[in-house]
Amino acid sequence: MKIKVFKIGLDDRHLEKDQKTLEAFLESHDIIKVETAFVQDEKYWSVVLYFDELKIVQQNVVKDSKTAKYSAEDEALNSDELKILEALKYWRSEKAKEQNLPSYFIASNKELMSVAKYKPAKKEELRDIKGFGKHKIENYGEEILEILESI
Repeated sequence: MKIKVFKIGLDDRHLEKDQKTLEAFLESHDIIKVETAFVQDEKYWSVVLYFDELKIVQQNVVKDSKTAKYSAEDEALNSDELKILEALKYWRSEKAKEQNLPSYFIASNKELMSVAKYKPAKKEELRDIKGFGKHKIENYGEEILEILESI
């Protein structure tokens, strides 16, 4: 097991860059455990990731359709999908408060939009959505599916 520490600055000039760096790392590694702490004096999140070996990411290779991930980032949502998205955002906000994490650690807006558009019915179908890996599905899959069933 390896460890990597990230500093996520909350000011406008660092937040987006730091978040993209973290997201890129999360997409290319198998995360085992996450620990966070807010550093009040300097106003940033310290994120400690425990991970296993690096996933092999091939550059400039067209992915086989079986491994392609669904993403609704360029698609407009209809009114029903917008209701689902709002419910998912509310759940994410509550979950982030409960776990003392920034909301984007739970799921990004693009990931929630993709869930609202794709409407998976089983945990296995969450794997088809870009950004949903083993860790996210194990931790949040059941709750996401319950939200989708309730709307």
